[in-house]
Amino acid sequence: MTTPLVAQQRAFASHRCAHVRFELAERVATITLDRPERKNPLTFDSYAELRDLFRALQYATDVDVVVIAGAGGNFCSGGDVHEIIGPLTRMTMPELLEFTSMTGDLVKAMRACPQPLIAAVDGVCAGAGAIIAMACDMRLATAEAKTAFLFTRVGLAGCDMGACAILPRIIGQGRASDLLYTGRSMSAEEGLAWGFFNRLVDGPVLLAEARALATQIAAGPTFAHGITKKMLHQEWSMSVDEAIDAEAQAQAICMQTRDFTRAYEAFAAKRKPVFEGN
Repeated sequence: MTTPLVAQQRAFASHRCAHVRFELAERVATITLDRPERKNPLTFDSYAELRDLFRALQYATDVDVVVIAGAGGNFCSGGDVHEIIGPLTRMTMPELLEFTSMTGDLVKAMRACPQPLIAAVDGVCAGAGAIIAMACDMRLATAEAKTAFLFTRVGLAGCDMGACAILPRIIGQGRASDLLYTGRSMSAEEGLAWGFFNRLVDGPVLLAEARALATQIAAGPTFAHGITKKMLHQEWSMSVDEAIDAEAQAQAICMQTRDFTRAYEAFAAKRKPVFEGN
């Protein structure tokens, strides 16, 4: 008999997307925003597809790490001006709330999926594109990357899709305030100095570097990586004592895995462990 959980589990090797490009190789998935002629803007459909894709990745049996990139030398220019911004000006309040809740659900889905997410940021990274990069666990960028949370420049608040909660935790309250009030672009050098970017790499090797990092992480104890990601997010709302207790429980769970035993046996035999994610 198939349980509901088993029924939801699926392999992504043959996954097809209508609005973004999805590739899978050696347990590393690459999601590419693929409208290079417009600097990869998002539409209502691509927002929804990304949300559903990240939700489904919670049950992926063959994906350990995800790289998110943009085609054609840019990451993402945000919501498409003509396909999203224009229609939003004519919507009712219930319709607007349905849209903003859906875009927020994308960030929730990114945070909830157990796979570490790596953004490969080149060129324009603006609006919702900056949010997607922000919602990833790590970010690599080129020197040409320009990141802007430009909501205020279109008459909106900076508190979009979790920006006021997440961005200050990455770069600090004052720096986040600067970006969210002014809507100005953060240079790649600023992003690196402020901790938004993990490192800067040359443009021609950006995707290769991101995939190499993903492959390195995928070679580790992936069940434990999922626990690490969960605790990194959950502990934001815990006291230090609560976090210590939660980590004790999480680590005890990881000590029950075969990967923990494999690591010990490899150490005892003076060889490198081969982790299998269980």
